[in-house]
Amino acid sequence: MPLCKGIKYATDNGVLLHHRQYCFIFALMKNFWKLVGYLKPYKTYAALNIILNVFFNIFSLCTFIYFIPFFDIIFETGSAIDPEQYAIRPDLGLTKESIMGNLYYLVNELIGGLTKKEALMRLIGILILVFFLKSLFRYSAMFFIAPVRNNVIRDVRRDIYTKILALPLSYFSDAKQGDLLARMTVDVQEVEYGIIGSLEVFFKDFLNIFLSLSLLIILNGELTLFAFIVLPVGGVTIAFLGKSLKRTADKSQTQMGELMSIFQESVAGLRIIKAFVASEYSLGKFAATNNKYAGFMTRAFRKRDLSSPLTEILGVITISIVLWYGGNIVFEGEPGALTASEFIAYIVIFSQVIPPAKAFADGFFKIIKGMASYERIEKILEVEITIDESKVGKSISDFTGAIEYKGVSFAYDTEKVLDNIDLKIAKGQTIALVGPSGGGKSTMADLLPRFYDAIEGEILVDGTSVVDYSLNELRSLIGVVTQESILFNDTIFNNIAFGMKNANKSKVEEAAKIANAHNFIMEMEHGYDTNIGDRGSKLSGGQRQRMSIARAIMKNPPILVLDEATSALDSESEKLVQEALFKLMENRTSLVIAHRLSTIQNADEILVIAKGKIVERGSHDELLKLAGHYKKMFDLQTFG
Repeated sequence: MPLCKGIKYATDNGVLLHHRQYCFIFALMKNFWKLVGYLKPYKTYAALNIILNVFFNIFSLCTFIYFIPFFDIIFETGSAIDPEQYAIRPDLGLTKESIMGNLYYLVNELIGGLTKKEALMRLIGILILVFFLKSLFRYSAMFFIAPVRNNVIRDVRRDIYTKILALPLSYFSDAKQGDLLARMTVDVQEVEYGIIGSLEVFFKDFLNIFLSLSLLIILNGELTLFAFIVLPVGGVTIAFLGKSLKRTADKSQTQMGELMSIFQESVAGLRIIKAFVASEYSLGKFAATNNKYAGFMTRAFRKRDLSSPLTEILGVITISIVLWYGGNIVFEGEPGALTASEFIAYIVIFSQVIPPAKAFADGFFKIIKGMASYERIEKILEVEITIDESKVGKSISDFTGAIEYKGVSFAYDTEKVLDNIDLKIAKGQTIALVGPSGGGKSTMADLLPRFYDAIEGEILVDGTSVVDYSLNELRSLIGVVTQESILFNDTIFNNIAFGMKNANKSKVEEAAKIANAHNFIMEMEHGYDTNIGDRGSKLSGGQRQRMSIARAIMKNPPILVLDEATSALDSESEKLVQEALFKLMENRTSLVIAHRLSTIQNADEILVIAKGKIVERGSHDELLKLAGHYKKMFDLQTFG
């Protein structure tokens, strides 16, 4: 969700005002709590992390407040400690006198009656034990937060991938694949590092600051109140810097998406780049985007890196002011105000607020930067699903009647590509679609398995609209073979048995034999266990197409959609593929999109599609007699 320009709220007199700063915080917190929702399944681990961090912070403070009685008791004049001097235990409470009295009593119980050297050794031993327990609690807190970090990011990746699989094909006609890949990788990693990785430190440091300030208030409320007056100046500065950083992070992540898109296109089109001697042009395009990204990242790093020294400078200034103000309180020597040893402990504890404050500020900036990435991720997660695959519709297990297009129209944005199409395909029929490119043939075929939905009219299967069927069950009845053979970086076996559980090897081999693919598969090094590379790059065009046909045969669907399945093949490959297609089409209802008219002359009906309309229809012989569009196409191919 992009940052809004302002939110409106009503004042007492009813006037609506705009406030950009509130809008920034509102948008940030809204998305932040959405992301925190991913923590719910792991709330036990998160709670253990918080509890252990509480103990860690308590023991951290103990190591500092411990020095007050240490200074007063150990370094008193005399050769031994008087066990009676601090033997009175005050009542329990949260007042300064109660806490300090109990502390003195506890230390006195531990070292009373010992010599100064013996007492020193015992207190050093206790100090080591306290630091050991502090470190143990810290490690335990990190131990429990590790699965939270990794599992939350795993869930974010899963949700992105699930959403991408559910998105309609129309979404990908506008979206850049490189940008989607960047959101799945770079943006998710930024969320892990910037938000989930910072949350644990964020809460730990918040607890540290809260407990430290609570103790400082108990030690001297006046001095702490003075410090609170000074601290907000730094907070306002940090918040302003964070808002600026987020704007820069938004721009840098967008540029990274552009960069990955160019890179992916270049790898896919490397053959064309080399053939057209366009390496210099491609490099220039990449370099321009790369330079923009580097510039944005430089600004982002500078703003982020400024947070640490800025916080440190503000912290030193704050300590200096507090030191001056507190020193005057000690010099005045008012009873019960602040002793010298308490003031030393106060300054030590106050100085320890600065590192967690710095870490807190650094975590804040990382979260701001991570939120910019999460907003890009959320743009995918919030895309409306126009074709809901999860919808449970009417069940359909077999095709028995007919497919009917009734007044079907479709448009991409405002451009109408199908206009009032009427067609009935009886079970077992083969219907061919021919015509010029861009006429709407592929779109007409894509509407049947609901890759898109018609904007007007309806498509019926066995008398029921396709939108009323369970989408998965409808698609399970349809086999698709396209001009571009879509194969996956996996074994031949898994590509043929794609989407099937517990596929039988003998059935896979039978499907390959029908598709004229078995012989070339067996000639490969590992047979059906051979990995075919990215998009089947280790296979020829004809081999890839026969693999696609074998996959369709393996599915054994009653309805077939063949989209120019032989148009990109040489004559020998076309013959083998055509034989495989004829075997595939036997006893099936087929919708065939053809470029080569010789392959569809035996179709039951041929439709000539031009500019989204059926301009001619009939058998091969009937269309030749019309001497229209089909006759011209046939003569051109025959002459060729």
